[in-house]
Amino acid sequence: MTKVGNWIISAAILGLVVAVVSGCEKEKGPMERAGQKMDNAAGKTGEQIDKATKKTGESLEKAGDKIKDSVK
Repeated sequence: MTKVGNWIISAAILGLVVAVVSGCEKEKGPMERAGQKMDNAAGKTGEQIDKATKKTGESLEKAGDKIKDSVK
């Protein structure tokens, strides 16, 4: 076969594999759903921690500035 023929066959096989794999997606089971909920909760908790850390840092900076200004 020629290079073009091999390329066409490879592309057709790849397309078939993609079609078969995408058609096999099953509904998530209870453990998968529970895991997803845990992941979402962990993500939200991380966001809240980031916000609290940022606010604390800003407050500390302001306090430091006030101390520095009072010493002058």
